[in-house]
Amino acid sequence: MAVINQDNLTMVITKEVERVQVTDIHTHLYPPGFGDMFLYGIDELLTYHYLIAEFFRYATMDYEKFFSLSKMQQAELIYQTLFIKHSPVSEAQRGVLTVLKELGLDVNKRDLRVFREQISIIPVMEYVNRIFALAGVKEVIMTNDPFDSTERQWWEKVGNKDPRFKAALRLDPLLNDYEKNYKELIKLGYRVDRCLDENTISEIKRYLKDWVKKINAVYMAVSLPPDFTVPEDSYCSRILELCVLPICKEVKIPLALMIGVKRSVNPYLGLAADSLGKADIRSIEYLCRTYPENKFLVTMLSKENQHELVVTARKFRNLMVFGCWWFLNNPDMVKEITSMRLDTLGLSFIPQHSDARVLEHLIYKWVHFRKIIAGVLTKKYQLLLENGWRVTEEEIKRDIEDLFSNNFWNFVGRNS
Repeated sequence: MAVINQDNLTMVITKEVERVQVTDIHTHLYPPGFGDMFLYGIDELLTYHYLIAEFFRYATMDYEKFFSLSKMQQAELIYQTLFIKHSPVSEAQRGVLTVLKELGLDVNKRDLRVFREQISIIPVMEYVNRIFALAGVKEVIMTNDPFDSTERQWWEKVGNKDPRFKAALRLDPLLNDYEKNYKELIKLGYRVDRCLDENTISEIKRYLKDWVKKINAVYMAVSLPPDFTVPEDSYCSRILELCVLPICKEVKIPLALMIGVKRSVNPYLGLAADSLGKADIRSIEYLCRTYPENKFLVTMLSKENQHELVVTARKFRNLMVFGCWWFLNNPDMVKEITSMRLDTLGLSFIPQHSDARVLEHLIYKWVHFRKIIAGVLTKKYQLLLENGWRVTEEEIKRDIEDLFSNNFWNFVGRNS
């Protein structure tokens, strides 16, 4: 076994972090077979809602006028404002440059037409393969919502043929707005009512089982507001406890809870309208304590929740902390949070996911994160060496593969 010392530690860690193949456990990507739901290309990158929000920090034009423009026109406005008239220093802006650089394009041409042309000539499947390779990603978990009629038709008519894209059953319409959406269940053939009577509970459970099987879901998932509370006398809490958790237990898949989203704070911004708030950790404690045979993947959106969450994970083995989600995905915060988790949980967590909505996001999210975690891990292993603990290259490789892939699959309880 190759023994590591202070002289070669950084090199070995950097090499292993760069080579490891990632399981990206939460994205909003779709395979090319899903038609217009498959998003890729420079115009999609530039009109991502992060950049739309940043564009309106400078722009004075009406929201309605902007959203009435074609995607290409929106992209041109954003590019001129955020990349030409101002230096692109934000994480989302820098991400676009990282994508272009990794694709081998000359960012200093600063010509959007050239970028479009160079990307458009690459055949789609070749391009998908190239993105996965550049990102070092072997597979992604999608976010799949049967309440979305556009997506539902793809599952019913075509299905997913690309094994790199794995499914997760999205529960947001069911849990967060049942009063509005229960009629969609009726349209889908489930005999439910507005009130959660015994038959309705049974039918909701049937719906969950049917769709877990249809899409072969790896887990169920829901984004929740900061004031999410369980137990309480609400549709969300009751459906969660009476329907979702029993089926998760029965079919042996985890429930992913993504907590802290304040929806549509500025509704004029469309997808960019959402914000965040601090949540109450007691709901997670209750779920982990009350349902020890269920497994919970949890990420929280507020920075203020991170220490509570990591301490709670020390208390419950059925809780797996994952990712630096959304507004936390900025280098300084990612570094701080990852270091804190290593200090508190050792290697028993999932450090990151991309939350990618556009295919090329895989590149910049993972290129940026690999550099951060390599630095954080180097400091941790340096401390081991200072304590006289011998570390081998094989052990470092094992640990990094656990963080980037194996921890997830071991927690889920199935093979990749």
